[in-house]
Amino acid sequence: MEFSVNQRIKELREKLGLNQREFSKLLSLSGGYIAGIEVNLRKVNDRLIKLIISQFGVNEEWLRHGKGEMFSKKKIDEKAIKILSLYKDLPPHFQDVVLGTIELLRKANETENKRKSAK
Repeated sequence: MEFSVNQRIKELREKLGLNQREFSKLLSLSGGYIAGIEVNLRKVNDRLIKLIISQFGVNEEWLRHGKGEMFSKKKIDEKAIKILSLYKDLPPHFQDVVLGTIELLRKANETENKRKSAK
């Protein structure tokens, strides 16, 4: 039996380790909308398909027809998706702190890499 696009969306969400609430937030949709899709009460339109493809790096052929690999060759790191989900839940002033911290870590990593390559 071939899976429907609705079932593949649920499979994708589970593969990413996201619950319906987290998944729907990343797509700026309601949790109820995603729940409706997963139980085949709602149809999947082209807008949603394109949104899922761009947000998660999903292979369009797999999503629409179940052919090929789940993710396109440029698969988005699952940790990055989780981080984005958590980040979106923070108020703006904490988001600024997170961005500042990431920038500091990036600079520290560059410095460490330069130090290692100089040896």
